[in-house]
Amino acid sequence: MEQTIKLVESKYKKTAILPFEVGDTVKVWVKIVEGDRERLQAFEGTVIAIRGKGINRTFIVRKISYGVGVERIFLINSPRIDHVDIVRKAKVRRAKLYYIRGKSGKKARLVERLGVKIPKHADLIAAEGALETVTEENVEVLPKEEEAVATEAVAENTAAEAAPVVENTEVASAGSTEEENK
Repeated sequence: MEQTIKLVESKYKKTAILPFEVGDTVKVWVKIVEGDRERLQAFEGTVIAIRGKGINRTFIVRKISYGVGVERIFLINSPRIDHVDIVRKAKVRRAKLYYIRGKSGKKARLVERLGVKIPKHADLIAAEGALETVTEENVEVLPKEEEAVATEAVAENTAAEAAPVVENTEVASAGSTEEENK
């Protein structure tokens, strides 16, 4: 029974999801259907909660729009969500930030985490494209002789890459130059 549920869920589970956390400011790109047209609309705010697991995982984003607090609950694996961009990361010590609902102005601010690399959606897509799944169709079978030559070439390339490269570069002194001393 449990394996059947996992099999069904795997069809609808998204793989290209950025690893955002509670407290992060995110921009959720939602697909809006108007008649026969479809467009993307951004909803930017702070993630105040993440709950659920598997395909039922949801997150709540809160923003202040014209002085009124607006919260939206998004299903992570929803086909209506195109992608999620992380705008900034914050340092929080709680799993749920419901206390922010009662705060306004500067009291509702979260301390930003400095020195943390914020991943981009484009980088995630590029990484997925590089990790191509290996199947029988896209694997080339080499004869034994060519296979030995190919492994020798790879070994030579790795040995060449491992050798240190020495360049002649002059290092400028940290002190003042002669012209400044005159």
